[in-house]
Amino acid sequence: MRMCGDDPMSTSTILEEVHSFIREHELSLSQFSMRLNINAGTLSYILNGNRTLTIEHLDRISEIMGVPMGHYYEKYIDDFLQERNPNWRRVGPFLRKCAELDKLDCMRRTVCLLLDNLTYATSLFELAEEFFAKEWYGAAEILYENVAMSETRQYSERLAVCQYRLFKIRIGSDQAYNLKIAHQFEPYVDRLDEVLQLDALKDLANLYRSIRQWDKVEALALEMEHKAGIICLREHRSEEEFKEIQKRLSKPIFLYIAYAKLLCAAVYDGKGDYAKAMQYTNEYADLSWVRQTDEDTKYWVDQFEKWSRANLYAIKIMSGEIEVLSEYVAYILDNPDEMITGLSNIMYAANRYHFDVDHILQEFHSKLEEYEHFQRDDNISIGIVYTDTYNKLLYNLTYYYIHKGDSVTGFNYLVRGLENSVIINKNANIIKFMVLFEHHRNEAQEEIILKYKNIISEVSREV
Repeated sequence: MRMCGDDPMSTSTILEEVHSFIREHELSLSQFSMRLNINAGTLSYILNGNRTLTIEHLDRISEIMGVPMGHYYEKYIDDFLQERNPNWRRVGPFLRKCAELDKLDCMRRTVCLLLDNLTYATSLFELAEEFFAKEWYGAAEILYENVAMSETRQYSERLAVCQYRLFKIRIGSDQAYNLKIAHQFEPYVDRLDEVLQLDALKDLANLYRSIRQWDKVEALALEMEHKAGIICLREHRSEEEFKEIQKRLSKPIFLYIAYAKLLCAAVYDGKGDYAKAMQYTNEYADLSWVRQTDEDTKYWVDQFEKWSRANLYAIKIMSGEIEVLSEYVAYILDNPDEMITGLSNIMYAANRYHFDVDHILQEFHSKLEEYEHFQRDDNISIGIVYTDTYNKLLYNLTYYYIHKGDSVTGFNYLVRGLENSVIINKNANIIKFMVLFEHHRNEAQEEIILKYKNIISEVSREV
């Protein structure tokens, strides 16, 4: 199947089509070379097959001939790359152009030509790292996959890096799939170098946090804290060595220690042990031990101060300290990015301790509606942890309104939550919403019952 734009019935080569174009437009070699801004002698060598056509020349020729960039890439593979040992000086630039133009099928076909020769693995890996840094993730994924398949040493660091990059690229909104890729990647963490391990542990912990596997989160957080502490406290290391380590990390080194404590606080919050959650929160709130004073460090210290304040309010409200409710609401209003998490915490506490929050919901009503439209209409990905938090909010809103006797509002939130649970493929959430619906089915309007049946039918078809 040809996917790169040329006529599947055409068997002519690129050079034959160029010759036809020159004849049809009655151009001399000199005129054509001037249009291309290529030396006439060089062009003659190319057209006579005595010099290889580069991808840069091909793109210029495509422009002059009036065809889309990349139109001849499939033919270029046939005409110039299908040889026993393709020349990397041609292959590398071609793969870059394929990545740039999102010609991923051409890229896959080209990489397949190289798989039998392991000498290309290093070049392909370096190119994959380049694409990953540029956020050309589709192209990078193809290269990492193939380098991983060609890696014969199962304990090599390069294989581990490929698996880590693939893990990062493939994280999405489907939480069942996220769990699968986490299990696939986890055995490779210890094969990464000690610096990259910190980011890998952080990313894995975040994923397990999103699916509420608290024991996994705690184990990964403690391991991250331990390894970051070793790097921070290692003796006989120069300032230059420390700066070099810091350059390779995505965040300042202190963050991995502080964030481990934040994750542990989330673990115990999730388990309902609010005293232990408070202990960990107080620990990461105090960052007086951080010695670095650069702007990046200052930014993250401020972020942890902000997070600790929000989480202390949350822990208190979820422990039943209702007197901090007005302060917490004021904090959320001053920090709109905390709205979904904050309201989810407030609604959980309201349901648990049976207090009225109608006035708060009225204050945030328009903002919640804006958020709902923003998420649906623009199809914005809001991150795996945040998506699940929004789902928790929808569940708590459903529970609150149904138990207040406002079944119309409650069931509308239930339908939203059930739809969202299906989107992120979170079976535990689907079941929770179904159980809540069945407990109150007799209060549901016909329109809601029909919507509910349609959603459940869709779920049944996908199982």
